[in-house]
Amino acid sequence: MELYTQLREGEKGAWISICTYLVLSAVKLTVGYLGTSEALKADGLNNTTDIAASIAVLIGLRISQKPPDENHHYGHLRAETVASLVASFIMAAVGLQVLMNAGRNLFHPVHETPSILTAVVAGGSAIVMYVVYQYNLRLANRINSSAVRAAAYDNRSDALVSIGTTVGILAAIYGVPILDTITAILVGLLIMKTALDIFKEAVLTLTDGFNEDEMETLSVLVRKVQGVIHLEDFKGRMHGNLMFVDLTVTVNPILNVVESHRITEEIERKIHIVKPFCMVHVHIEPHLREHSTILEQ
Repeated sequence: MELYTQLREGEKGAWISICTYLVLSAVKLTVGYLGTSEALKADGLNNTTDIAASIAVLIGLRISQKPPDENHHYGHLRAETVASLVASFIMAAVGLQVLMNAGRNLFHPVHETPSILTAVVAGGSAIVMYVVYQYNLRLANRINSSAVRAAAYDNRSDALVSIGTTVGILAAIYGVPILDTITAILVGLLIMKTALDIFKEAVLTLTDGFNEDEMETLSVLVRKVQGVIHLEDFKGRMHGNLMFVDLTVTVNPILNVVESHRITEEIERKIHIVKPFCMVHVHIEPHLREHSTILEQ
């Protein structure tokens, strides 16, 4: 139940992102148009796509809260990872559009100088998005949500983009107008980079990939449990923000069922201390002579 409570809490991050992007995109597109800044308009266009990406994250979080049913025995937790994947595609599409528009402006430049107001709006937007990024990152780490983390990465990218936009506009105002268009190109590249990072993380989870450092940390914990002679096998995968771990350990063959069960419970307890939302399946095998060679190496 606590797991689904945390998913509901994750919706706050998505709503904050949506509301922030609605305001910022409207302001940037309006001021960018009136102040003749291609970089600010590109930044505003980026924010409009971020609205769609944040809505996808919100939908994913909603679906992931559905309990297990006859067709989904493990629940619907992967819906938030799918939402992250969708968000990455949306961001990549906008990044490509920004690059295409900036490329056209590079070969057919607009010689109007951006107004100082466009730089003020871009700088203020960077501060706002950094605050939202910090909030969503803390929230994502607390509830271990890949979807909210994707939203946070998007927020961070937008903050960096707005900083670059500010620099480009100021350079254009002070006599180097082509830098405004060049900054728009950098904006597009940053959007594509963030989309790629989110895509890679989502695909890793959806294909049952597992972080090697996590595996090593948990393996050390298992090996230190009293009664465990050898860790034979370790497999891990993520299902939304829930971790599944399947492992095989060998124990003294003369132990009875009760004593062997105690070892499995201690393994689960140790793992749950560091990973509260982890489903652990432990398979016990008798330690035979052939394992001695492995232990001596």
